[in-house]
Amino acid sequence: MRPDTSPRLAHPPADPRATLLQDRNFRWMLGGSALSMLGDQFTLIALPWLVLQMTGDTLVLGTVLALVSVPRALFILIGGALVDRYSPKQVLMITKYINLVLLAALAGLVFAGTLTLWMVYALSLGIGLATAFSIPAGTAMMPHVVERSQLQAANGISLGLRQLTMFLGPLLAGLLIALFGTGEALGTAAADTPARANAFGIGLAFALDALSFAVSAWTLSKVQTHASHAAPAAAPQAVLASVAQGLVHFWRDSELRTCFLYWSAIALFIMGPIHIAIPVLASSTPALGAAAFGIIVGAHGAGTLLGMVVSGMVPRLRFGSLGMTILAFDVVIGALFMPMGLITAVWQGAALMLLIGLLGGFMQVSVFTWIQQRVPPALLGRAMSLFMFIFMGLAPISAAVTGWVMKSITLTQLFAASGGTLVVLAALAFVLTPMRHVTDAAPATR
Repeated sequence: MRPDTSPRLAHPPADPRATLLQDRNFRWMLGGSALSMLGDQFTLIALPWLVLQMTGDTLVLGTVLALVSVPRALFILIGGALVDRYSPKQVLMITKYINLVLLAALAGLVFAGTLTLWMVYALSLGIGLATAFSIPAGTAMMPHVVERSQLQAANGISLGLRQLTMFLGPLLAGLLIALFGTGEALGTAAADTPARANAFGIGLAFALDALSFAVSAWTLSKVQTHASHAAPAAAPQAVLASVAQGLVHFWRDSELRTCFLYWSAIALFIMGPIHIAIPVLASSTPALGAAAFGIIVGAHGAGTLLGMVVSGMVPRLRFGSLGMTILAFDVVIGALFMPMGLITAVWQGAALMLLIGLLGGFMQVSVFTWIQQRVPPALLGRAMSLFMFIFMGLAPISAAVTGWVMKSITLTQLFAASGGTLVVLAALAFVLTPMRHVTDAAPATR
């Protein structure tokens, strides 16, 4: 009975998800997005594994992740402003072709056995630059494809599918690398080439990601967007001014400011160590390996998907308010993360990451929809680029620092410190900030 009377539902008599899935335009976009997201998971597993196979150096791994993240962090806000001003479809199409070329080159070099470390650095930098524009373009596409009244249902389907790919992708990538092998470093055959790699399984993972970009570019060409009301092309200075305009708006909104600052602290102190510590844990623990790495990361994706399903079943479940629920869940997540450095079997890491994903996934749809409801449509591209900047820009920068820190501390100490830091951050946010007062309700006027 409650769904029939909820003010969030624009078409009470019909299931909006069923209506969306009958829309060929939406299906073209959803299918291409799903394929591209699945391919991304192959690279997510293959790239750190490639670097560790080539060098075994956590500092080099952190450097590679930083080369992906730094240009993304520097340009993603500009990417959001350009998406607000121009067509998200055009921007997204260009980035798909660029990523296709970069990943095909990476796969070819691995297959040929001629990949060297400086090439990994250069290609990682190119991928980072492309994603600075593809991320805000992708997140801003939905309002150009479906009606605004259908956004919540469309986001639910898209985010749920994203989590499904995050579950299946790492599992498939880990199995692919394990079955076809990581190859052997050419450095073992030639003393003067210590940073080369020849790994068929890893190369195949990159090739499949390149193929996913080719096919998703074709499906994107089939998508028809709504008539755009964007302003005419502006000079670069105007684009920078529009970035500043968005930042000023978000800063003046006290609840947005509080949440963005809190999430920034989490990205800097928690997400970075996760990016480094989990692949290192899998590669350095005798009982684990590439397949185990995929299983552990896939378990997190499965937990996140399950959390989204539970959130859809009980969307109003809160511990007082949205902000209080976020803080409570973060305390539990921090406590679960602390013993990760002590695991000795795959099932232990998978179980912990499954629970962590479950709690995080429960809140993702609510947070995503909360931002969309709170931000004016004209600023949505900039709002989502800032949100993505926090988690996809700051976190890998933190990972680069973590690679250096791990020269001095053990994995067990890193996991314990990261989990404990999250608990402390949540407690400080509860005491010192208005985070606990953040509610689901959107402002009455815009």
